[in-house]
Amino acid sequence: PPGPTFRHEAFEGYKAERPPTPEDIRLSIPYIKRILEAYHIPVIEVMGYEADDVIGTLAKMAQAKGFTCYMMTPDKDFGQVVDERIFQYKPGKQGADFEVLGVKEICEAYGFDTPLQVIDYLALMGDKVDNIPGCPGVGKVTAQKLIKQFGTVEGLLERVDELKGAMKTKVEENAEQIRFSKFLATIK
Repeated sequence: PPGPTFRHEAFEGYKAERPPTPEDIRLSIPYIKRILEAYHIPVIEVMGYEADDVIGTLAKMAQAKGFTCYMMTPDKDFGQVVDERIFQYKPGKQGADFEVLGVKEICEAYGFDTPLQVIDYLALMGDKVDNIPGCPGVGKVTAQKLIKQFGTVEGLLERVDELKGAMKTKVEENAEQIRFSKFLATIK
């Protein structure tokens, strides 16, 4: 829906680097909604929340009622929602086949124990697309290594003394930013 989300209200820079929605897509949305309405397919929007939050909520609600759910999205953020009965259906690109990612596939892809660690991973490395700051100097490889070693952002911050040199300094100096990045990266 139009208007800011709770993330925009908490962080003015959230998604600030993203280009505006292309005009043809923006103009198509009312027509798409009318077509869905004609087919009696509900359009669910919640003021103050992103589609990611609504999709994650609906997936968890479906799972709680015993359904198996497939979230169709290429967005890596959705890995955090994957569960025993919630899968990420990742469409193929440029002629490639689609992928169905479950708990096993998400954990194997990152070397994690649980899909929830995707949140911690994003909190540490940040996300340029959403303008989530993360920890400066921490990229994909280092974020994965830290999550494997400490489990969560909270575990890392509690045991920061186990780090050495520049990495210890980066994490200590950016602890609040890392916590805030986890808040921004969490699908509600």
